[in-house]
Amino acid sequence: MHCQLSRDYRFEAAHQLPKVPAGHRCSRVHGHSYLIVVTLAGEVDPELGWLVDFADIDQVVEPIIAGLDHQLLNDIEGLENPTSEVLAAWLWRAIKPALPQLCELQVAETVDSRCIYHGT
Repeated sequence: MHCQLSRDYRFEAAHQLPKVPAGHRCSRVHGHSYLIVVTLAGEVDPELGWLVDFADIDQVVEPIIAGLDHQLLNDIEGLENPTSEVLAAWLWRAIKPALPQLCELQVAETVDSRCIYHGT
């Protein structure tokens, strides 16, 4: 049986977008309540009845999220221009080596704005 499994993570952080035009509202430091959705895909283990234990996903993702929580994202290496798209790719590179079943990563800055990333 093939399935997809998703787990949500939340953190608070500030950022500013240094490459937007002068006067753009995102050029100023501001904060978001981020929602990250990590989705894995693959074959369910017939004996265990699951794709991956949620606890195993947490072991990988929670330390990464903890490093972002209540930070100025611009100060983190690789996030000097922390758009949702850049953050999604950054998270993908941090998570994928330990969770090779990763197939999709969503970054939502607000309840109605998100980036959906499928990796490269």
